[in-house]
This record gives sequence, C-alpha cells and structure tokens, in this order.
Amino acid sequence: MAVKVSRIFHAGYVMECAGTRIAFDPLFESPFSRNCYAYPAVEFDHAAIRNLRLDAVFVSHYHDDHCSFDSLKLLDRTTPIYMFCIHDEMFSWIKELGFSQVYALKLNSSVRIGSFEVISHPALDIDVDSVFEVQVEGLKILNVVDSWLDTETYESLAAQRPWDLVMWPFQTMRELEVLEPTEAQPSDRKLPSEWVEQLQGLRPRTLIPSSCQFRMEDWSWYNHAFFPISYKDFTSQILKALPETKIVNLRPTTSILLTKSGVSEAESLPWVKLVGDPQADYQYQADLVPPTTAQIASHFPKLDSEGKKEVVRYCTHGLIEKFKEVGPSGDLYFNKPRTWQLLVFDQDGTSNEFIYEVNEDCLSPLTKADSAPEWSTEVIAAKLYSALTTGESLTSLYLRVNKTVDVEVIEDPLIRCLFNGEFGSYQKAQLARIKNEEAL
Repeated sequence: MAVKVSRIFHAGYVMECAGTRIAFDPLFESPFSRNCYAYPAVEFDHAAIRNLRLDAVFVSHYHDDHCSFDSLKLLDRTTPIYMFCIHDEMFSWIKELGFSQVYALKLNSSVRIGSFEVISHPALDIDVDSVFEVQVEGLKILNVVDSWLDTETYESLAAQRPWDLVMWPFQTMRELEVLEPTEAQPSDRKLPSEWVEQLQGLRPRTLIPSSCQFRMEDWSWYNHAFFPISYKDFTSQILKALPETKIVNLRPTTSILLTKSGVSEAESLPWVKLVGDPQADYQYQADLVPPTTAQIASHFPKLDSEGKKEVVRYCTHGLIEKFKEVGPSGDLYFNKPRTWQLLVFDQDGTSNEFIYEVNEDCLSPLTKADSAPEWSTEVIAAKLYSALTTGESLTSLYLRVNKTVDVEVIEDPLIRCLFNGEFGSYQKAQLARIKNEEAL
C-alpha cells in the first residue's frame, strides 16, 4: 500500500496511509519566528485548516520554527499532540491552549497511530532535538528534522539500511557568522563530510532535502549571507556520493506516493497554496558587504516614548540585574575587568551609547571608556523592545557584534542576558496573546 507524503513547508509534513493522517512539526503561518518567510512563498487557507482532521501531531522539539502556538491553535483541540521536550511547562502550556490529549515522547520508544509506528530517537543535542523513524506498511521512513545525528543513533539507524525515504536537513545556516560579519570567513559551500558519510551509511532509496524552506524579509542581507547551500549544491554533492539515490526536491504543498518500488507524484495539499517560484533557490554571495546597523534600523518602526523609556530602563537597570542572574561567562576573557560598549539604534540611524565594565558576574555602568572597547554590541531599539516584551529569536534581532578578541560571539553580554536560561519565551508570549484574543 502506498504512503502519501506531503510537504507543508520547512520541517512540516503530513503522512497518510490506510485512512490515517498524521503531521510532523506543522506550521501554518508565514512569517514564523518573527521574520522567517516561506520560500518559495505560500498562502494558507486557515478556514480549511480549522476543518482539518489529523489523527496525531508529532513535534520534534520546542524551537519556535517547529512548535508555534499560532499554528497549533488552528487545529481541532481533540487532536493528540506528541512532543519531545524535557521541560514540563511546555505540556502545560499546550493544555492551556485547549488541547486535551498532550503526551511527552520518550526517546527510543514508539507510538502507534493506525498503520503508522513512530519512533523518536535522540539527536546530537539530546536535551533539545529528536529524530523520527516511521514504520508503515513495510516501508521505512527517517525524518531527521533539522538535527545532527550522534554516533550511537546513527549506528542504530544505519543497521536498518536501506531506507525507503529519508528527509535530511540540507542547509548549513550561518547563524553566528551573520552576528559578526567582519570576522566571518566565507563559506566553501560544501556539505559537512559527516553528513555525506552518514547518508552513505543509511543508503536512502529516496532523499528529500529537508527543513530550511524560508528566507528573511525581502530587504534583508541575510538572504545572501545566511544560507550558503543551494538545492543545486546539495543535489550535485550528494549524487556524487550516492549515485543510486533518487533526490526529490519536495516543494511546499507538493506530495509524493511512496511504495517499495519508488515514488510518484501525488495530489498537492488543498489548504496551502504555492504562490512563489517553484524553482526558487538560495544564492549565497561570499563577497557581500553587509549594511550598517543604522541602515537596517530604518526598516523597523520608531518606538513611542514609553517604548524608549522601557529600553533605557533595561539598559540602565534590567540588563545589570539580569547579568548578575545569568552568572559569569564561561570564557576566561571576562575573568578580569573588561570594557563593553552597547549601541542602541533608533529608526533614524542615531544611537544611544551605554558603557559598562564587565567583571565575572558583575556589570557596572561607566560614564565613559578610558580607551576604545575591545567589545561592542549594536542592537536596534525596536527589536530590543520586542525581545523584552514579546520575544525575539537571535536571527530576527539583527544584532551586530564588533570585537577585537578571539572569544565566541555567543559570550556577548547582551546575547547571554536575552537568551541564557530563558525557556519558551516565544510560546509564553504567544499563549498570553491568544488567550487575551479569545477572551474578547
């Protein structure tokens, strides 16, 4: 019996067989995560999605490009939700959203839904990600989501080769490089050798380059700096290593029928429409000169007086308190007093400067710097305000770090204060807003 595999977009899939329909990491919104737009572009029929009946939804992990309450809220609240997450709060929040059947996935255990058996495996980041194995009608499907496989998981999966279908993340996103563009080395546009070796070991009959079906705002320089691998790059490099594998570039909305004899085209999803160029591909520009933070700030709204006051309060008080709370950096560089400059840009390109002394877990304001700071952070006022009030991702902040020392950019004081130890801020803000909207 054939299994129908449909791509919503990004890491979202629907699988159907023998009257059973399940979904993985479904997103019904564009943009998601503030500034991630489906690529190629799609339009959703939310009325039809509200009438959609799914036998189960599986969520691989809590990142907001896989678990968004603005998407889940469209589904029938009796839909069973199975999710891997080590934080119990997430399951409570999903129940607050109105779902009555919410289950925590245990790694290396299985769930049977109709003819489907779904087994969740640990990923390399074992406290965050999971990988899905799907057994159905004698077919073996592996959905790696956007994870990396650790050695033990890989070896157990390779022992089951060949796989009938593998969905494998194809993009090596430059999430940290865009934060520090002056220091970043250009990408060689090659797939990690570990990926190629693992795919050779898995021996997929059919392979879908998966996840990362998005881009940023049309004006964003990230579109040519963040995504170094094109579909063309992925296909050519994989076919050299796996010439017998059939690569299917499954675009948003499109579907295939999978059998033991191979794959064929199938009817597209009726509740999501592809409106962008179906042949759209990523175009990395190694020599791209990024715009200044002052120039980027012009694309965002001007803060009102209350918003400005909140940002200043955070920079003069809240940031200092939060820095103490998150504790000292793990890098020895901050084990002795260092001067840190924070520049907050308004829409008109002007900036407010804040100078601090950083010493272990203590952040102290200074009236001026005795010398040029070795570390300077730039952020846009509107984005910082949004991060404080409704949540932002590191990618959507357009934060910029300029430093002259060899220290990991994630040790930046502002990054650590905004993101260290904060679980589910995006979903918490979504839940509060949704409950307020439903109460009206």
